[in-house]
Amino acid sequence: MTLGTVLVTGASGYIGSHVVSNLLARGRDVRATVRDASDPGRVDHLRALPVSEGGSLEIVEMDLMDADSVSRAVAGCCEVIHTAAAVRITAKKPQSQIVDPSVIGTQNVLDAIDAEGSVERLVHTSSTAAIRPMKWQDGQTLTTETWADDATLEGNPYGLAKFSAERLVRDWHSAKDVSSRPRMVTVNPCIVFGPPLSKRHLRGSVSFIMTLLRREIPFVIPMHVSIVDVRDVAEAHVRALTMGEDAGRYLVVSGQMWFKEIARALKSSHPDLRVPTLQIPYSLSLVVSLFHPKINLSWAR
Repeated sequence: MTLGTVLVTGASGYIGSHVVSNLLARGRDVRATVRDASDPGRVDHLRALPVSEGGSLEIVEMDLMDADSVSRAVAGCCEVIHTAAAVRITAKKPQSQIVDPSVIGTQNVLDAIDAEGSVERLVHTSSTAAIRPMKWQDGQTLTTETWADDATLEGNPYGLAKFSAERLVRDWHSAKDVSSRPRMVTVNPCIVFGPPLSKRHLRGSVSFIMTLLRREIPFVIPMHVSIVDVRDVAEAHVRALTMGEDAGRYLVVSGQMWFKEIARALKSSHPDLRVPTLQIPYSLSLVVSLFHPKINLSWAR
């Protein structure tokens, strides 16, 4: 059976790059979108990926906010894995820098899918940020039935962006005829760690690891986070093309670790580096976070 082309939006990003790698290893034809195909930092690591027999890689420019470029990217594809979004916790202009790229960009992708008519399967990258409300009781279990519907632009712009974009996808999907609509699945990973494929990937969640390795802070804060390996996240996206329920919502989480456990693991792997392992009290970390640019308690979101 000949499989069609898979479009991966945000292919130069941390998750997107690993999704492309996974697909190419399976011998799939991949169309990978990047914002600037002339930027080596966005494309060189993609071009260096091994391609299994039968597979191919096409790199195209796409701007999420430009509906025409999105339409050109979607044209002729039978599957779409939409990972592209603004991955930022804070910004000076959160509406235009965080929310709009996710929401307007996702709407442009959905409109292009409708106009093209060839897309049979859509996998949308959401996040546990779309699941975790700003206020929730101690001991409350967060599930795929939970929504961050109290996220605000001022208090949690990233959560608002991921919540709004996923709702948009689900409303679009549920409004369609069951017999003819594309299969749709959302993947909701937590904090993603694992090997970067580009220096650009040292930002975002990986920046916390780099902060410890470079000893940019001399201590760790008493918080724990849900984590998952980026390669597992990529595998979940690719499997979601054909596995799981239509309209399924899947948490991708490996487990939880305290920051001090992460620091000790890094110290064990890099004994030559002065990785901080001293944990300060939470009350002190609240105060320090107001003045230290490398400490952001939203890490634990």
